[in-house]
Parts: sequence; C-alpha cells; structure tokens
Amino acid sequence: MKISDVWAVIPARNEQKNIADVIKKTKKYVGNVVIVDDGSTDNTKKLAEKSGAVVLVHIVNLGKGAALKTGCDYAFKNGAGYAIVLDADSQHRPEDIPRFIEKLQKYDIVFSYRKASSKMPLVLRLGNLFISNVVKVLYGIGLNDTQCGFRAFSKEAYKRIRWNAPDYSMESEMISRAGKQSLKYVQIPIQTIYSDKYKGTTIIDGIKIVLNMVWWKLFNNR
Repeated sequence: MKISDVWAVIPARNEQKNIADVIKKTKKYVGNVVIVDDGSTDNTKKLAEKSGAVVLVHIVNLGKGAALKTGCDYAFKNGAGYAIVLDADSQHRPEDIPRFIEKLQKYDIVFSYRKASSKMPLVLRLGNLFISNVVKVLYGIGLNDTQCGFRAFSKEAYKRIRWNAPDYSMESEMISRAGKQSLKYVQIPIQTIYSDKYKGTTIIDGIKIVLNMVWWKLFNNR
C-alpha cells in the first residue's frame, strides 16, 4: 500500500477554529485530504483551501452522513484505494492514522473505540454501551464504541457499506452493512478527547439509531 493511495475524508461545519491544524497534521500521513464543508457560515472553506485540502461544499447543511458520502465518493472516483474518515474538531488525533493504515493491510474495515474515561459524559457512555449491545445482537459485530467516527476502509469495502443515512445514523448503518456483508473488521483503541462535551450524538439521535438498526435488519437485505 502506498501513502498516495490513502485519502482522508473530513466533514466540517463551522470549524474555522480547528480546521487548519487538523489538515496540517493529517497531511503528514495520507496522500490527499478532502474536506466537505457542510453548510458552514464561517471561514471553514477559506481556511481549508489555504491549508492545501481539496474542498467540496454543501451550500446548506445536509448532515454528517451526507457529507462523508460526498467526500468518499469523490475520493474513490479520483484514485483513492483507501479512506480514513475523521472529525474536524480535533477530537481525533491524526497521529493515530498510521495505526489504521497498518490494519488495512489485513482487514476490510477498521473501527476505533475511545478508551474509558471520566471525560466522556455519562449519557454518552451509557448510550454507547446500549447501542453496542444492540449491534451485537442484531448483526453479530462486537464493538466497544459504535459511535466513534474515526474509521478506515478500502475502496471495495466502501462499495458494500455505502450508507443512505444523512445524519449520525450513518455510523451505525455502516456497521449494519459490514455485518450483513461479512466484512473482515478489527477495532483499535484511541485516546478520548472532548473539546465540547455537548457536541455529537444526542439521546434523540441514539433512539433514532436503534430504531433504524432494527429497520435495517428486518427490511434492508443489502
């Protein structure tokens, strides 16, 4: 695997505070960085372009799932063999990317899980535990942290897990498709970083995710 074959895809909305630093650090480990500006109203796009990333723009906010799909579609159509997806808010450490790349040598998809930490809000810890148990029962995939968005997968795997959900549910839909397609997967631990404890999946999102997983199990044969 050549580094030029690995592209990073990062959805971003109003991340002018972090975006330049995230791109700078990420570029050290991948061939290209694709930023999908998902309806930002600040200088995210301008700063991302100045930092040397490929920038795709959603004029209005369509959601994390839609942004990641736009970015991954672009990457794989333009020469990527593998994609690393991570957040733009500095909660994921680009320094961990080589560990994902190493695992991609043997696995179709690499998940990550945040190490247990008191910094993770209790509601998120309990929610993640519940969703992880539902995933195990429905799809036979044992993951410590189903909602951690720091992931990597090959081009062939992407064809089989390409999701429809436009929002945070895409992370669970990806897992459900990986389970149905019997993809070879592994999970690695990452450091827990919380710059904004109120950002991310809410209780309402969690309920929607669980209902969607049941629906996908019963009615989506893919």
